[in-house]
Amino acid sequence: MMMSSRARVYLRLGRVSNLPTVWTNVLCGMALAGSGVRAREVALVGLAVSLMYVGGMFLNDAFDREIDARERPERPIPSGLVSAREVFAVGYALLGAGVLFVGGHAYAEGRGAAPALASALLAGAIVLYDAWHKGNPLSPALMGLCRVLVYVTAALAAGGQLGIAVTGGGLALLFYLIGLTAIAKQENLLAVRGLWALGFMAVPFLYTMGTPLTGVMGLVAYGALAGCVLHAIRLLRGTRRDRIPRAVVTLIAGISLLDAVLIARSGAPGAGGAAALAMLGFPLTLAMQRVVRGT
Repeated sequence: MMMSSRARVYLRLGRVSNLPTVWTNVLCGMALAGSGVRAREVALVGLAVSLMYVGGMFLNDAFDREIDARERPERPIPSGLVSAREVFAVGYALLGAGVLFVGGHAYAEGRGAAPALASALLAGAIVLYDAWHKGNPLSPALMGLCRVLVYVTAALAAGGQLGIAVTGGGLALLFYLIGLTAIAKQENLLAVRGLWALGFMAVPFLYTMGTPLTGVMGLVAYGALAGCVLHAIRLLRGTRRDRIPRAVVTLIAGISLLDAVLIARSGAPGAGGAAALAMLGFPLTLAMQRVVRGT
């Protein structure tokens, strides 16, 4: 297999189009922790968590290879483009590299073992989800927990505190991901069995309703998130055959909008600019999904 072909396979396995939502998670976790947002630190922790995200996506395909052989035979492992052994090896290696990056950064900055422990918990939650999400009614909560642990890892890696802002923001993100994952689990169906899962997505709106949003940017982010969710609902209620996948990738990109709302709500120094930066994750994710599928 030529290197270019192998690279394309790896990009598909890693669902790299969704990485902007990981970067905005890191940005949001640091902002909520009150540690300040420093470009170098966002980039370094963002790289570490990106490695873990991609590693988790590799493991997701490796664990799901038998089901994919029946339901999605075009995926890289069932189609014979790559072996399950290779995918397992790369996935675990990327997870380990991410934990080492976080731990090394924490050691260099004198921030103790807490950031490394948080990243190790994140790695464990990723493996648990990948190995146990099929047929598990708690899998949406497990997926949400993985994203919450990105907040925690970023907050601790930046030297911040796990206070009320991180806790509240983490819960808002958790409920958003529960609703998103419950819808995504129906992606291969011809019709959604019910829109009840989207009820979980009301929690972030209720949490941020009536609270100060930094300047115009906070209001813009709030409106954009509402528009994103409403657009997904219209897709799900429509008649297009691809309505469920389209709604899912839209809601995935919407994670960056939720991050922007939470950053604006935090009132941290520079929150308006950081929220604007997080909002860019939405169109960037949608653009990248046109090149590499997000699911």
